Amino acid sequence: MPVLADNQLWWYTARSSGVVAWILLTASVLVGLALSTRALGARPRANWLLDFHRFLGGAAVVFTGAHLLSLFLDAFVSFGPAELFVPFMSNYRPAAVAWGVVAVYLLAAVEVTSLLRKRLSKRAWRATHFLSFPLFVLASVHAITAGTDSETPVLRAAVFGGAAAVAALSAVRVLQVEDHQPRFPERTQPALSFSGEDHHHG
Repeated sequence: MPVLADNQLWWYTARSSGVVAWILLTASVLVGLALSTRALGARPRANWLLDFHRFLGGAAVVFTGAHLLSLFLDAFVSFGPAELFVPFMSNYRPAAVAWGVVAVYLLAAVEVTSLLRKRLSKRAWRATHFLSFPLFVLASVHAITAGTDSETPVLRAAVFGGAAAVAALSAVRVLQVEDHQPRFPERTQPALSFSGEDHHHG
């Protein structure tokens, strides 16, 4: 079996590490949503599930790093620091690559704030963690537009299937938040008293 040339090796490594990074990111988002929506049950969540969620996010960072390093070392398409970290600097599919560049920054923000969660306010952490949604969208768009595997039916099916799952769990999460919002009476109704029976905590 012929040995792959160095340029082919790094190109295949870049492609495979990018796909694995997207899979890990999607799994991390889905596990996080499953925990927040109690899709895995109403019982108190096990610590190992939270650890698994964090592990998936950390692994996505590792494979994203491998993806960037492989692109830098690859000779098939020239990717220097500017092409890797500045949107629209690449001559190779500039728009498609730009989505990936922005996704890298969002991934870094989410992971760094997750590591520093104990030192941040809950509001700051939650605001940054919500970046996981645009991160997932941009990474998914990058996956199906940037690489030579973008037209592969299996990859496209996986991306659209993952997007559908994330959208479904996100909708459940939004509905749960709305159900727990306090309901206020119409102006024509009598004012509420301070008795416990008059308050509704949805």
